Amino acid sequence: MTEITPEQPHPAELELAKAKAALAAGLTIEQGARLQGATDEELQADATAFAAELNAANPAPPAPLSGGNRGSDVGSATGVAAGAAAYRAKHGLDDNGRRPEGRSAPTSGQNPFSTRTYDMDGR
Repeated sequence: MTEITPEQPHPAELELAKAKAALAAGLTIEQGARLQGATDEELQADATAFAAELNAANPAPPAPLSGGNRGSDVGSATGVAAGAAAYRAKHGLDDNGRRPEGRSAPTSGQNPFSTRTYDMDGR
């Protein structure tokens, strides 16, 4: 096992200094693990040079989404209140969630597709 001299920082302190220098230069923690140097100034200089090589300061714009923008057919209304308003409009409800006078709700328990075309009273 190697002994740490006063000139050498503790490995945990060196790892923290590398992470700080990497994040300050716009690099990831994984990229910061590659930095070389023992002092903060050396690590900052190496991180700046490494970021310039990787073009980390000006990353390429993200690739456009295939098929264009998403949700353009939905409209601009967002949130719970907009959804509640759309539900009320679809189901013919007023602002309080009630049906206006004269409009009845569908009766539950009945088959909406059944027709009453004849009676079987003659049997």
